[in-house]
Amino acid sequence: MTEIRRGTLQEQTFYEQVGGEETFRRLVHRFYEGVAGDPLLRPMYPEEDLGPAEERFTLFLIQYWGGPSTYSQNRGHPRLRMRHVPFKVDQAAHDAWLRHMRDAIDELGLSEEHEQTLWKYMTYAAASMINSPG
Repeated sequence: MTEIRRGTLQEQTFYEQVGGEETFRRLVHRFYEGVAGDPLLRPMYPEEDLGPAEERFTLFLIQYWGGPSTYSQNRGHPRLRMRHVPFKVDQAAHDAWLRHMRDAIDELGLSEEHEQTLWKYMTYAAASMINSPG
């Protein structure tokens, strides 16, 4: 049996572990299906078609979790809080956003460890976007 030297196997990124681009496209598509019918969140997406927002969010998550850096190549630094300033993000918007994200994550069928890692990030991100009392 050949010994594998320590450090020769490259660790997979979270992006690769959960299935790569297809997984993140499924996640974000399902999330935006919920947003499309949400009277609180839908007005925060001024474009008639949610497609551009869906694509931006997909590319952001892909890059964040270790996939290609297409998001930064196209849009520069994420600057998430700055990009959300024009919109009133209060506790109700936070809760609605997480409700749709929870549904989307649940439908992915990830391992418990991956699901918890993703959910922990989403709850942190949602909390950090709150910019209005209420």
